[in-house]
Amino acid sequence: MTAMGSLWRSAAARLILAQFLMIAASTALVLGFVYWRVGGVIDAEQRAVVETEIAGLADDYNRAGIIGLARAIDLRLSRPQTRDAIYLLADARGARIAGNLASWPPTIAPDTGWVTLSLIRTDRTGPTEISALAIRLPGNERLLVGRDVAARAAFDRLLARALVWALLAMTLLSLATGWISVRMMRRRVGMIGDAASAIMAGDLKRRVLERGSGDEFDRLAGTLNAMLERIDALVSDLRTVTDSLAHDLRSPLDRLHRHIRAAQTPDLPESERTALLARAQSEAESVLATATALLDITRIEAGLGIEQFEEVDLSLLVRDLGDLYQAAAEESGLRLEIKASDAPVIRGHPQLLAQAASNLIENAMRHAPEGSAITLSISHSPSGATLCIADTGPGIPEADRARAIERFVRLDPSRGEPGSGLGLALVAAVARMHGARLELSDNAPGLCACLHFPT
Repeated sequence: MTAMGSLWRSAAARLILAQFLMIAASTALVLGFVYWRVGGVIDAEQRAVVETEIAGLADDYNRAGIIGLARAIDLRLSRPQTRDAIYLLADARGARIAGNLASWPPTIAPDTGWVTLSLIRTDRTGPTEISALAIRLPGNERLLVGRDVAARAAFDRLLARALVWALLAMTLLSLATGWISVRMMRRRVGMIGDAASAIMAGDLKRRVLERGSGDEFDRLAGTLNAMLERIDALVSDLRTVTDSLAHDLRSPLDRLHRHIRAAQTPDLPESERTALLARAQSEAESVLATATALLDITRIEAGLGIEQFEEVDLSLLVRDLGDLYQAAAEESGLRLEIKASDAPVIRGHPQLLAQAASNLIENAMRHAPEGSAITLSISHSPSGATLCIADTGPGIPEADRARAIERFVRLDPSRGEPGSGLGLALVAAVARMHGARLELSDNAPGLCACLHFPT
């Protein structure tokens, strides 16, 4: 009982049953319609034949009289193909003149249309079901022409048996195709399940096999593989973050500890104690900035803040940032040029977009040579809008551009400049959150950092 219950709870059994019921119902409807239509066509043809025969016999009566009509009926009855035909020519009293009925049926009145009744033919012993049409001739004689319904009944039985066999064959075929379909489906689902089990066991490099057929299972496998690639990348990022935190935070925390211990030395001059505490504060701020940047990236990649999306005018955003950084650029001996044409409004998080653009501007200001210009531009095309920050500094070699947006990556740590190597990583996270793309390219000379937003 438990096994049977488990069987009916399985999706495979329900799929086979649903397919069987649908095919059986559709087959029954089609075959029933065929049966009804064939029967109707046969009845219509028989009635048309009988009406034609009555018209022909009436012509024989008009040409040759009652004797000629009797001969015509006898001639028709002598043909093998008319064994199911019913003919009766009777006088005005109903006495038989010719035909294969003994006498005129008392329940039939001429010219009253089609009738169906049971009569005894002269060439048979038992009663026969007959469908006939009767008319009265000009000499007051009576003429009845019909067909033996028993032949039609036999045909109905034969057709019914054929339809039952056809229904049985379609049922078996539907069960077979359902079983084959379920086996194929379970095989593909089993492959996905095996891959998922291996991944759950720790094999993050395992992927679902794609057969290249382009069917639903292949599309599902492609989606799952893309998801697994993303999970693998996130796990790799987590390992990188853990390793980088252990490496990058150890040094400033160690220096912070040394500065604090040194500041606690007895008889230390106040000026030196103040300097040590200032350096300790600087190291603490560096650690706090790194932790804050990491927290921001984590929140962005988790999708926190998507519910705060609103309409953002990129052109207005660039102009506001230009006004904000204009004074700082002039103090550093730099020119800030704004090229903000009208751009389409996008859906986004205004604060995070401003933070990402600010990171790019500050990065450009750190590396641009004195007296050079930094360009903030916004452009658009049918494919979307593009926000670019370009400088004429040393730039980033093409081989290092993909690595530059990774966390804790500083391409030239020998410069001793402050920073955690998280600025471009945060920009890339904001871009992914908005479905955009961060692209670093050569400004010849310098670096051009662009955010491409689809519309």
